[in-house]
This record gives sequence, C-alpha cells and structure tokens, in this order.
Amino acid sequence: MVQQEDITRSAAIIDACRKEMAKKIVGQSEMIDGLLTALIAGGHILLEGVPGLAKTLAVKSLAEITGLQFKRIQFTPDLLPADLTGTLIWEPTKGSFSVRKGPVFANVILADEINRAPAKVQSALLEAMEEKQVTIGETSYQLPEPFFVLATENPIEHEGTYSLPEAELDRFLLKLLVTYPQPDEELDIIKNSAAFSANAAEIRGQALSPVLNGEALALLRKIADSVHIDEGINEYIVSIVTATRPASTRRHGGAPVHSGAGEGVYRYVSFGASPRASIALYRCSRILAMFEGRGFVIPNDVKAAASPVLRHRIVLSYEAEAEGLDTDAVISRILSHVPVP
Repeated sequence: MVQQEDITRSAAIIDACRKEMAKKIVGQSEMIDGLLTALIAGGHILLEGVPGLAKTLAVKSLAEITGLQFKRIQFTPDLLPADLTGTLIWEPTKGSFSVRKGPVFANVILADEINRAPAKVQSALLEAMEEKQVTIGETSYQLPEPFFVLATENPIEHEGTYSLPEAELDRFLLKLLVTYPQPDEELDIIKNSAAFSANAAEIRGQALSPVLNGEALALLRKIADSVHIDEGINEYIVSIVTATRPASTRRHGGAPVHSGAGEGVYRYVSFGASPRASIALYRCSRILAMFEGRGFVIPNDVKAAASPVLRHRIVLSYEAEAEGLDTDAVISRILSHVPVP
C-alpha cells in the first residue's frame, strides 16, 4: 500500500516536470500528462495532430527533462531499414565487416511522420519497439534502456503515406490527439514567439532541467506500482476491453464478466482490443491515480485512460463510418453502457 509521503513526493516531481515543460510548451496539458504517463509506464506513444502544434518540440522537451539521449528520425517514403537500425560496413584494411549502428540506438526516439515510411521500415521499427533489439546482418543487438518511441503522424495528409499495421499500432501504449490551443494560449504563443525573435541566441542556449532523471523516474514507477487497485476495478477494466470485441462475453476468475455494452455498440466494431489493452489500461489507471494525489484507483481513472489506450486498438465497421462515428465516440458509448463498480 502506498504511503501518503510517497504520494506527496510523486506530486512534487510531477509538478516540477509540468513546470519545466511549460517553459517551452504553452497549454497542451493533456498531451504533457500523456507523455509523462507513458514514460512512467515504460510504453511508446503515437501523437496525432496537424502540423504546428508543437508535437516535435514536446518530445524534445521530454527528452531534456529526463537527461536521456535523444534522436530524431524523419520518416520518408524512400527510407530504408538500414537508415533506422544501421548496417554492416566493409572495411578493406581489416578485410571484414564492422557494424555501424543507426539512430534507433538512443533512449528517446522521435519517429516524425511515421506513416510515411514503407512496410519494411515499419517491420524494423516493430522489432525495436517490442523486443528492444534490432537485427543487423545475422546478429541481434540490444537497445539502450530505457527505450521509448514517440511517433507523430498528420491526420489530414494522406498522399505518400502508408497505413500503420495493426500489430504495430497495438505496441503503442497510448495514442494522444494533439488539438488546437485555446485563444488565450495562442496569445501566449505569439508573445513567446516575439520574445524568441528578440532573444534568439540567449533562449536557444537555455536547456531544461533534468528533473525526471533516472532516480526520480525509478521512484515514480515504484510509487505507481504501489497504488492500490481493487479487484472490482480490475473486473471493470476487463469488462471495458471485452466490450470492444463483437459478441463478447468472457470469463474472468471463474465467473462471467458481462460487458453490458449491448448489441447496439457491437455493430460499430469490426475488431476489438487485445489483452495488451487491458494491461495498458491497468497500468495507466494507477499512474493517473498517482497524478491526482491518491493511493488508490477509482472508476474515473479508468475512464480517463480509456480513450488514449483504446482509440488506436479498435477497428470500426463500415456502419460506424457511415454514421460519422469515430473511435472516441464508440468508446464513449461503451463507457456509458458498462456497469461502474
């Protein structure tokens, strides 16, 4: 059971992270909390939003406050797997091949416009995300620990893009939607831009403080793992994920877990979420409870984590598209039907 002093310590660290990120990112509190959640959970993130919403800047800022090694990879249609993982180089003087490791050998990887790369590159990235290793030639090499992939994609440009495989999407812990700023936030962005132009050299030299170093990150993970989650909440999590699967009634702990979502929701879903989604929802709910200063999980924590965890793991039916429903709308309907403990 988590102690109140641990909750207080975690709150101080999280508050420091938010303040440091706010030095470069105006608003976008949901995105920042989502980035921190995935970092603590040890999962990868998919960021979706139109250009100019500070997605790349947010990832760079996250790397700065952790002090981790950061690499940015611009995904393009002509990218090759070797451009990502590295390759074997022939050295005539030695008469042998040597390994030249690619940019994926870093702690924080920004995969910019990930949906612009072809299938072979996606396969190479999939191995890195799931196995924490890459294969160069006939040898597999372990990636540094920790290892996070933060990928961005543009939802409005589809020319020259490739749909991400479902298996790869399932490896992302969260999918965050980056929205437009509020008018007052945009005013602050304009003012900050003017200040940057006037003091560009000075501002470029300012680095964010590594307030989320290895020691602080380990502490947050330990506290999150100590957050109490009741068996009823666990069954609630399973019921939500089960409700994303058409015609689903699963057994859990020897007793049936009924989703309660009803056939009216099932017709909007072609394929639902896997047990990996249940694990993600379980981990993120505990972290969100810690963010709220609680040592226990409540149903609202599960509801708050549901959309980021599930929106990229559900494949909608033609009927949903015909009625203009997106995954968030279907998830909202599921949450309204599943009984709350």
